[in-house]
Amino acid sequence: MDGIFNIYKEKGFTSHDVVAIVRKTIRQKKVGHTGTLDPEAEGVLPICVGKATRISDDIMKGKKRYQAVVTLGVTTTTQDASGEIVQKKEFVFEPEKIKQTVASFIGTYEQIPPMYSAVKVNGKKLYELAREGKEIERKARKITVFDAKITKMMPPDQFEMDIICSKGTYVRTICADIGKKLGYGAHMASLLRTASGRFSLDTAISLEKLKQLAQTQQLQNVLVPLENALEGYGSIVVAQKASKLLHNGGKIYEYFFEQTKGDVLLGKKVLGYDSNQTLVGIYEIIKEEQKNRLCMKPLKILL
Repeated sequence: MDGIFNIYKEKGFTSHDVVAIVRKTIRQKKVGHTGTLDPEAEGVLPICVGKATRISDDIMKGKKRYQAVVTLGVTTTTQDASGEIVQKKEFVFEPEKIKQTVASFIGTYEQIPPMYSAVKVNGKKLYELAREGKEIERKARKITVFDAKITKMMPPDQFEMDIICSKGTYVRTICADIGKKLGYGAHMASLLRTASGRFSLDTAISLEKLKQLAQTQQLQNVLVPLENALEGYGSIVVAQKASKLLHNGGKIYEYFFEQTKGDVLLGKKVLGYDSNQTLVGIYEIIKEEQKNRLCMKPLKILL
């Protein structure tokens, strides 16, 4: 079994819990998730199975979309509702000011990961250090917020927002930073991931549904093929005489390109198929200077 299950992670489960349950349900060892979703968060969590575990990094690069509820005036140790209250401040609920502040977080900038996170420093996870009462200096990461808008005002102290962001973005940190910028603090009350790359909420299935499908041997109905999971990749089918070389991880020159689809330009990543339409791997289009021709260079073989 090779592909991706679009799982709806419920509250109370860690991402590793979900992996363990899927592994036990389908009785297969090669299972992995595509990016941690906090235990109290819920929503889309693509789970890779078999050969698909080799492209988990590629899937993780896709944009993420969340629906977050923010509570204003209350700061917590974890930046979400699971933490201890650090400070409470009275404030006036001003919708226009809140809206402008949320919009100001759109763009690319550096974000410091929270202490209560799975980021590792010197081999130890930050949340482990935080539980010991320690706080250490963290390296900022470049993130991009592509869009952020308020979907519901919930006076006297809450609002709901829709946010589209890059891999590695901590939404609860954005919620806390919004409160800091407003001057009275905030924390994330709840979080729902509505999309991760090509995977969205409307096609996600619960773990219970996965178990039911396993019992009735219908798992293939919800297993997403590898090529369907990758965003923005062109594709190339090579001629029969080049198929063996493709399988062996060799470079394939453009005169062996039999069919092309999408962007197959210099510097682009593409999916490479043999003459039988079997997906072989992920390639990069480069220019071989000696022959002054384009060719596809293997980046990841998926056989």
